[in-house]
Order: sequence, then structure tokens, then C-alpha cells
Amino acid sequence: MDYVKKVRPPGTRRTPGKGAGTVNPVFGPAGSLDAAGDKDRPLREDIRLLGRLLGDTLQEQEGPERFELVENIRRTAVRFHRDRDPDAKQDLEATLSRLDHETAISVVRAFSFFSQLANIAEDLHHNRRRRAHLLAGSPPQEGSVALALERLRQAGVAETRLSAFFARALISPVLTAHPTEVQRKSILDCQMEVARLLAERGRSLLTPVDARDNEEALRCAILRLWQTRILRATRLTLNDEIENGLAYYHYTFLREVPRLHAEIEDLAASHLGKSGLRMPAILRVGSWIGGDRDGNPHVTPEVMLHAMQRQSTLALDFYLAEVHQLGAELSMAQRLVHVSAELEQLAMASPDRSEHRQDEPYRRALTGIYSRLAATAQRLDHYSPEHRAVGAAQPYADCNEFIRDIDIVIDSLQGNGAQRIARGRPRHLRRAAEVFGFHLCPLDMRQHSGVHQQVVAELIARGDGNGGYAGLPETERVQLLLREIATPRPLKSPYLEYSAEVDQELRMLAAAAAIHRRYGSQALPNYIISKTDGASDVLEVALLLKETGLLAPGPEPRLDVNIIPLFETIADLRGCGTIMDALFGQPYYRKLLASRGNAQEVMLGYSGAVAGRAIRRYWRSRPAA
Repeated sequence: MDYVKKVRPPGTRRTPGKGAGTVNPVFGPAGSLDAAGDKDRPLREDIRLLGRLLGDTLQEQEGPERFELVENIRRTAVRFHRDRDPDAKQDLEATLSRLDHETAISVVRAFSFFSQLANIAEDLHHNRRRRAHLLAGSPPQEGSVALALERLRQAGVAETRLSAFFARALISPVLTAHPTEVQRKSILDCQMEVARLLAERGRSLLTPVDARDNEEALRCAILRLWQTRILRATRLTLNDEIENGLAYYHYTFLREVPRLHAEIEDLAASHLGKSGLRMPAILRVGSWIGGDRDGNPHVTPEVMLHAMQRQSTLALDFYLAEVHQLGAELSMAQRLVHVSAELEQLAMASPDRSEHRQDEPYRRALTGIYSRLAATAQRLDHYSPEHRAVGAAQPYADCNEFIRDIDIVIDSLQGNGAQRIARGRPRHLRRAAEVFGFHLCPLDMRQHSGVHQQVVAELIARGDGNGGYAGLPETERVQLLLREIATPRPLKSPYLEYSAEVDQELRMLAAAAAIHRRYGSQALPNYIISKTDGASDVLEVALLLKETGLLAPGPEPRLDVNIIPLFETIADLRGCGTIMDALFGQPYYRKLLASRGNAQEVMLGYSGAVAGRAIRRYWRSRPAA
């Protein structure tokens, strides 16, 4: 089953046995091109290899007849898609219509797994091409930070302007909650192993024995993939979804986000001529998983608290492991190197009293940091780390205290001849702590505007007997909400009974307030309103936030979360500028925004073209600030 995606040139055919048990003799560990300059040849070789191994697996597991069936479907599909053969379409439809249930599943799995394997090869090839350009000293590539900085230099953009940009820049991809799209972790693990083994073939000159072992390991990984269910046998739970989302942090984000920051930081430092530049964190990954309850009744206060606890545990586990590893690496003896006074104080405060480490201040300091992190894990998430702390210590009040201790280690290394070491693991650990904190990622809440309206209407009706809130004109509704938001008196009474919906929504917000107290306001910074079509939709959320202490009323009010309207329909997108003007025209709402740094985030959905036109019209109509 030698599948090759569109990277194969038209009219070429497979050479029997090509690549079987061999390493590409031209593409060496440097990622260079072959003699003919065919930059995609390594990709075709990888896809050919993976297709052959998958075909062998299919033949071994399903038998030669099913293997030939899949091959026939593939060849017929190629005739139809590539050669535009009209008879191939009929042949393909006839073949597929005759498949029984079990055979159809095998065919679907074969083509699904090939697509997954080919995507792995393409991802690897993109990385390989990037390495090739870097090793060849090529000019910066399109889309790279290096090229963007070079263009800024050519355009004469001032250093102060560039520094101001980095000080305010924020890129925040968000993992949204779509349980039907979540891959099983078992499948992801197999894919990661295939990617690792395939990269090993391209990055190393393998001996015949190494090549044989590598191919055998690839066969094992593909066999595990084949024998693993693509879909779950049971319905995905929210806890499963939470764990799947966290897997991406474990696989990638915790290490690669700090590494990417370091790369950008070094490029900017070179561009600005400033060695040792320390930029603010500009890349922060967010999540809706566990906080998005729009249409999902399974998102409860308990689920949201569980999601945050699991996030925190993963972050702290990572820091504990990194600090533990740093303690093993930083074996410098005080009789051989100087240390800063701050580092010496940190070492003295450590519970580590072993006589074997009295001359190793970095290790003693890191033992103390580890002990404080372990105490923090116990305080926040009530768990003990894998490696027990040497002794008791005070937990960190927040992640900034942890960052300050790491800074002491970094500054001492830099000031005493170990700059190279400081720019490695300590630098990446500090950046990880700055980006992920003790909460790992900001968790966003989301609910439909219609739910908020029902809850507010019931609270008002039960409070003053006025059951006509939902029927009020928009202007009257806005004024009523503004009066209630500014009033310290809560709407909900402990002496009255409310519907389950009111209780659930207020319990969700009480859980959000608890997360703020436990993990800090950065852990849950945003409240998103689906299907926003009026200013009252935003003010209803403000009122509910006041009910649970996330908005403090008064002459100088304080808002603890960003209220973010989501405009989704064509009509709402076209009218969003008018809605935002109505909000910005309310002095009390402007005071709430002032407490959030005078920043208002707006989400646009579905139609990008319409949204773009709506925003352009809105900003053209706005008076100068």
C-alpha cells in the first residue's frame, strides 16, 4: 500500500522496493537537498516508507484479499482524481457500495491512518526545510520573525516604536471546547512516536543495524496505531476532554512556548543591538475547556474547579521537574566560583542542611525553591509531588515570588561567568513561569446571552415583583441595569427560592470568584457572551458579576474580569459598532473599563468579510480618542 499524496510528480510510478529498509543516501543529517535540487524528495521518501509499512501492517492484520481491495480502491481513486477518468468514478462507486460493514471499517481505517501518517511526514518536512535554510545561511524566509525585523530595519522604524510594540503585543491561541473533535491520547502517543522515529532517520546517519532497528520500531508504532480504536467506545466526558487538552501542554506548549520566546527575544536583541534583552511574554495559550457552558449543561461549577486544579497541577509538576533537574546540573562549588549575595541568602534559607552540599550554593538554593514549590502544590491543589521535599518551607504567595527566586539564580550565574548556563534551562523555566503561572493557562467562561436574560429577569422579578424586564425596550433595560450595577445591594435574597437555572449560573460565578482567590485573577480573566445583540447583554453579565463579588460597585467601581461580547450573526456583525458605541456612551460603563486598563475585547464570529467591513465602518465613525 504505497500511498503517495500530491507531492508525487504526475506520471511517476513507484519503484518496487524503493526505500525498503534503507536510509535516504542523499538527504543527510543536515537536511540538505539531493543532487538534483529536489527539495521535496525527502518528503516523498518518508511518505513512501510510511505507506509501505502501513500496507505491510494491513496485509499482516487483515489478509491479502483486504489489502488488494484497499489497493484497488486507491488506484481507482487516483485514476478518477488525477487522470480525470470518467469510468473510474463509476468503478469506485460500485466497489464502495458492495462493501459490508466490517470491510468498510477496514477501508476507512486504512485511508484515515495513511492521512495521519502523511501529515506527520509533511510536518517533519516543514521542520527539515527550515533547518536546511538555517544551515545554508539562507536569507530570512517569508513569514519569519527575522524577515519581519529586517523589513522594519529597512523601513527605518525607530527602536522606541519597536520596543513599545513588544511591550503591548499579545498572541493568544485558545483551545476551544469541541469534544467530538478530540483525538484519543492513545492515538496521539502513537503519532508522536512515529514522528520521533521518522525525525531520527533524517537527523542521523544510521548504520545498517540502526536503520533496521528504526524501521522495526516504526513497524511496531504503526501496528499499535492499527490495533488502537480511532474512536472511543464510550461517550467522551468533560474530564476526558480536559485531559486531552492538557496533553498538548505536556507534549508541546510547556517547552516550545518558552523556546519560541527565546528565539524571538534573541532576534530582537540582535536587531536592536541590545545583548541580554528581556522582552515581556507575548504568547499565551488560553482555553475554554471546562468553562464553556453555552449549550453544554455538563459544565458545572465542580467541573470548572476540577479543570483549573488539573491545569495547576500540570504546571507545578513541570516546574518541580525542571527545578529538580537544575539542582542536578548546577553543581558549582563556592570555592571555585563566586555567587551573588542574593543567591547566598537563598541558599542559607534552604532547608537543605546536608554536609555534602555545604559548598554547593546553587544546589542548596534550588532545594529551597523546590521545597517552596512542593508546599505551594499542597496549598493550591492538595497533592504531593513525586520527589519529596527535603524539608518544610513556606509556599509561594504567587508565581511572581517563584519568578523572583529564579531571577536570583539567573542573575548570579550571569554575574559570575556562567552566562551560557543561565541562557539554557534557567531562562526557559523563568519564561514558562511568566507565561503559565501557577494556573497553566487562562480559562475563559462562556454562556449564551439568552440565559443571562432569563436569570436577570427572574432576579428582578423576585426582588421587586416587576416581571416585565424581558419586555422592556432596550434603552429602558440598559438604564435599569446600570442602576442595579451601581447599587451595592445584591438582587438575590437568602430568604427566597429561585429556579435551578438561577442557582446554577450564580454558582458558576461563585466558582469563578473562588478561582480568583485561589489561583489569581489571571487564571480566569474573561467572560464571553455568545449571541450578543444589544448593550443590555453586556450589562446583564456585569450585574451577575456584581452578585458574586467579581464586580465591586460604587463611585469608582472595580471589574475583575473582561466582559467580551461575541457577535455572530450577519445582522449582529453589521450592528456591532452601534452596540459598542451605546456601551461606551455610558459613563458608568467607562468607569468599569477604566478599572480594566481601558481595554475592551470584542469577539467576531462566522463571517470574516462582513466582520471586517463592520469594524472598518465602526472605527471610521469613531471620534478621535
